[in-house]
Amino acid sequence: METQQHWESVYRAKAPDAVSWYAPHLTASLAYVQRTGLPTSSAVVDVGGGESTLVDDLLDAGYKRISVLDLSTRALEVARERLGVRGRLVDWAVADVLSHDFAPRSVDIWHDRAVFHFLTDAAARERYVAQVLRALRPGGFAIVGTFGPEGPELCSGLPTARYDAPGLHGEFGARFMLLDDRVDLHTTPWGSQQQFVYCFCRLES
Repeated sequence: METQQHWESVYRAKAPDAVSWYAPHLTASLAYVQRTGLPTSSAVVDVGGGESTLVDDLLDAGYKRISVLDLSTRALEVARERLGVRGRLVDWAVADVLSHDFAPRSVDIWHDRAVFHFLTDAAARERYVAQVLRALRPGGFAIVGTFGPEGPELCSGLPTARYDAPGLHGEFGARFMLLDDRVDLHTTPWGSQQQFVYCFCRLES
């Protein structure tokens, strides 16, 4: 509850384009979603999606089964309002990814650019990976972006964990086949750069 209140305060205090992670388009994320080669009827979940514009680009690309999960009610309200009537095509969930009741094997593509690097406790990371294993069908894809080794140690007042690609992949384990990784430099709304690392994996059976 304390963490949820923190993020509600963040999103109510700042405009959508005034938070450090804002980007008009998450180009790397969308490219990886499309690189899966799965049809646009596939189930895609954006964990910690908040006000992110990835949902807009997924709808533009024709994806039909999109879920966006976030702790903040306010963040999801902003995204829904931005989308207008198209927001009705998206499944919105105010929830904690660590405790959300995902239907087993219900997700084809799991995307996260916002949550994992805030899990500084090993037990929380283990719970997160267990949730991915529960939700993702065998053969499905996990796309996870975190702060890289040169990324910020603090974000929105909270400590972060930073990863290189081997370290990030290692948190998920051998069942996740690493297909690709990349370093992405994100430019904040005020012109500074943040280093992100992406891992693109397929869940083996």
